[in-house]
Amino acid sequence: MDADRAKRGRGRPVRATAYVGIGAVLLAGCASMPDSGDMRDVESTPRQDAKVRVFALPPAPDAEPQEIVQGFLEALTSDDVNYETARKYLTGDALKTWDPARSTTVLDEAPTAFTRVTGERPEADEYGFELSGKNVARVDGQHAYTPTSGQYRKLVHLTRVKGTGQWRIDELPQGVVLGRSDFVRNYESINKYYFTSAAQSGEPGTVADPVYVRSQVDPVTQVVRDLLEGPTSWLNPVARTSFPSGTALLKGTKALTPDDQNRLVVPLNKKANRVSASRCREMAAQLLFTLQDYMPTGVDEVELQGSKGALLCALGENDAGTVASHGVDGGAGYEYLIDGDHKLVRLSDRDPVTTPSPVPGALGEGEKQLRSAAVSRGEDRAAGVSADGSELYVTHMTAEGTLGDPVLRSGGATAKDRLTTPSWDGRGDLWVADRDPEKPRLLVLADGMGEPLEVRTPNLDGRIEAVRVAADGVRIALILESKGKRALYIGRIERDADAESTTVSIVELRSVTPDLEDVTAMSWAGDSQLVVVGREPGGVQQMRYVRVDGSPIPGSGPSALTGVEEIAASEDESQPLVAHSADGIVRLSPGQQWQTVVKEGSAPVYPG
Repeated sequence: MDADRAKRGRGRPVRATAYVGIGAVLLAGCASMPDSGDMRDVESTPRQDAKVRVFALPPAPDAEPQEIVQGFLEALTSDDVNYETARKYLTGDALKTWDPARSTTVLDEAPTAFTRVTGERPEADEYGFELSGKNVARVDGQHAYTPTSGQYRKLVHLTRVKGTGQWRIDELPQGVVLGRSDFVRNYESINKYYFTSAAQSGEPGTVADPVYVRSQVDPVTQVVRDLLEGPTSWLNPVARTSFPSGTALLKGTKALTPDDQNRLVVPLNKKANRVSASRCREMAAQLLFTLQDYMPTGVDEVELQGSKGALLCALGENDAGTVASHGVDGGAGYEYLIDGDHKLVRLSDRDPVTTPSPVPGALGEGEKQLRSAAVSRGEDRAAGVSADGSELYVTHMTAEGTLGDPVLRSGGATAKDRLTTPSWDGRGDLWVADRDPEKPRLLVLADGMGEPLEVRTPNLDGRIEAVRVAADGVRIALILESKGKRALYIGRIERDADAESTTVSIVELRSVTPDLEDVTAMSWAGDSQLVVVGREPGGVQQMRYVRVDGSPIPGSGPSALTGVEEIAASEDESQPLVAHSADGIVRLSPGQQWQTVVKEGSAPVYPG
């Protein structure tokens, strides 16, 4: 802001910033712009209240170029289904080729345009405009969100239409551009669900694939269409859909709406006509999981119909769990932590007793002092890191569970250069990073007991400070430290097995906290979100929720807490947050304030 003010003081044009949502689009391939004439400012699109619906107005017959640009930008923020009103501001090739579904650019503030008259005569028949701003994100044609940075600069050209004398836009970039506030008002994130092979039970598991849809323009039909198109590009290599290639809604299908029995009928084209009964149930399960994520109490049953109206299959919510492992069944039985005696103990949020009890087996008996631990998702095994960080132990949580030899040792010279807190995935494999500067590695132990396998991490920039694997087993969250800064990244887990060996790689790492320079703790907190503790440049420590695509979650994060060192959340969002803070081990239950449960303790974790 101060830099912008300084530029204005030197007579330079005001830099326009714009919030870009999934609907505002600018065409690619702009006309060459004139290099002479007067610069004039066009007012930006005003911010709208998040609950206000916006109805676009068509151009007035005598609208000046500035009014045409402003009206077009405002029309991009409206609830027009196909941007019918926005198209009325276009002419020529722009009217024929402009594709608002191509992409959405989100800017820091609503766009302001600067105009330059072609030639020196006030009656000139051409105007050039530049839209500029600070990039925040881009939503691509698959509706996938990606944080961006840098400056946005695009050119728009207007001409006076022969015959009518009215001004219209004849060249502009492809896609939609709008401000962040309009984006938040117009769009919402919805999880599509696809299958993985990572469920420990052997049955298919599900993985969330978040996309943004226009919240006031038939979102149910939008998300069904998105689901049928398959996983987004980033997730596609590790996810599968049961819908046959080319499956789409039956031609002519309008809005999809559940009936008064909360049943949604979905008519499909002929590509789905010959699917087997079991595959059809998987297709219905994908739809049911996706729609229930968007409207939890709105869809109880999905019915799929073929191209000629024949019933293919129907699936209710009570039967969906028999098709695939989805979510967390019943939530975790306990919260776990390391007590003041360096033993692994557990605590139930359903029990009024707030004194933790040792877990069954060697790790709860204090046979080895610990600094961190991880409990398997079935809560039958635990992995513990020794107090000095040099050794990793795995044992069963039963009275007969013995410690045995460590399954892994680190040769790091100091405690901070040794093993991180481990993490279990949905397959039952155990992950941990060795921070030894001489041999930094990310390792996975098959079934928690196998020979440690070094994971390939191409293009990893920095040292791994924390590891958390999602329940789906195909996504991993890493805190990476580079040049004194720590940031949170999400990577895709790819496995390649043959008769002789298995290769595991972490690919396409992407930052999900671009505005934080010091991330100190994180935990998965749902199918597609994490809770993060970090600090903005020059700011104080804060706690917030972020989605795996890097998009912010509207509303405030958890209430403030002093000196947070570690955070634990369940992927069952109904369970409380647990943190290690200056006040000890504290708990935040839904609708309540932070409460201290243990004065001396550290390393709180949920299963996983």
